Amino acid sequence: MPQLTLSEFADRVGEIMPVMMKEFIKRQASDFYKTKITMPQFFVLEFLYRSGESKMSRIAKFINVSTAAITGIVERLVRDGYVIRASDPKDRRIVMIRLTAKGTKAVKDIMEKRKEVTMKIFGVISQEEREQYLKILSNIREHLQE
Repeated sequence: MPQLTLSEFADRVGEIMPVMMKEFIKRQASDFYKTKITMPQFFVLEFLYRSGESKMSRIAKFINVSTAAITGIVERLVRDGYVIRASDPKDRRIVMIRLTAKGTKAVKDIMEKRKEVTMKIFGVISQEEREQYLKILSNIREHLQE
């Protein structure tokens, strides 16, 4: 394959990524439909699952939405029993959000389905290619976190 310029590379990635994302979403859509959880709600649930309880402002920053938007997302999650609000005992003005047992189960179920989908999609390439892909993604993540 001839060497690509960075611009050509960006064009190719721009062609490939939507197809991959569409496939991931299509294969997981039924799980979201069954639980009636939207993607933004799942991002909140997964964030809480990985980091534990959190302030609203931290969740909003993580998923890159306003505090007003995260309030609506969390309100629906509270209403549906996936998370609870709790006051910080040291400062009652601070509201912490944490997963309920129902929220934890939903996250685990969806993450397991995502794992199955990932295994199916990436099962068509060799272990060496998967390791290279993972190394590249890890490298990109490191640069994004700088």
